[in-house]
Amino acid sequence: MSARASCRSAARHGERGSVSVVVIAGAAIVLVLTMGVADVARVLTAAARARAAADASALAAAQELAFPSGASPADIAAAYAVANGAQLVMCSCDPGTSEARVQVRVPVGALFLFGDGDSATANARAVVDLPAP
Repeated sequence: MSARASCRSAARHGERGSVSVVVIAGAAIVLVLTMGVADVARVLTAAARARAAADASALAAAQELAFPSGASPADIAAAYAVANGAQLVMCSCDPGTSEARVQVRVPVGALFLFGDGDSATANARAVVDLPAP
C-alpha cells in the first residue's frame, strides 16, 4: 500500500461519526423550534378563546340590561364566560345602565419551553342602544 493511499484511508477513518453529530444537533434544533411553535400556538389559542369569551359575556350582559329577565347581568356574563372556557374576572354591568364591560381570563396551561403559561385575559364592552319610546 502506498503512503498516499494510507494517508487517505487514515483521514477518512478519523472523520467517522461526524455526520452523526451534525444529524443529532440538527434534530435537537428542530425539536426546540417545534416546541417553541407549539408554545406560541397554545398562547395564541388561549388569547383567541379569551376574546371570544369576553365578547359573548359582554353581549349577554348587555342583553340582560336591555331586556331584563330578573337575573343579574354579572351572573349571566359569568355563565357565558364559563361556557366558553373562561373565568369572569370583572363585570361592570349594573342594572339600569346601558353599558356592560367585562374582563375574562383563560388559563394557558403548561408550556414546553417557557414554563407555566399563566393565563390570557381579554376585555370587551357592549353598549345598549335602544330607541326612545
